Amino acid sequence: MNRIWKPNVTVAALIEREGHFLLVEEETEDGLRFNQPAGHLDEGESLVAACAREALEETAWRFTPTALVGIYQWPRPQGDITYLRFAFSGELGEHDAGRTLDAGIQRAVWMTADEIRANAERHRSPLVWQCVTDYLAGRRFSLELLRHYD
Repeated sequence: MNRIWKPNVTVAALIEREGHFLLVEEETEDGLRFNQPAGHLDEGESLVAACAREALEETAWRFTPTALVGIYQWPRPQGDITYLRFAFSGELGEHDAGRTLDAGIQRAVWMTADEIRANAERHRSPLVWQCVTDYLAGRRFSLELLRHYD
């Protein structure tokens, strides 16, 4: 029987404030790792809505995506999953300090680019640093590139 292959579609939020990026420290099968607020696209959801939702669920910060930083295809070294990540930058909104973070998220943390780079061995994937690098290089693409049909 042939298995139908498909990538796991994910979204990630590149949230920068005064030279610091908002990351999450999360439990993984490899221990605690750093990642952008990120997660899977839900059925029927637009990429932009998914990114705003994941940022809120994982950090308790409201986030409005305003630009696409990049699209990244990454097969895990184990060969079992390929991720197709859409990374967005945008506007930081209000913080809901009383909100419970998603299961597995230990904390949300603000880090400089230097601190992120210095913790590379604890990144969830190589996409963490690549997205920061692309953001710092000024990569911003209009959300008009994306079309969502309800």
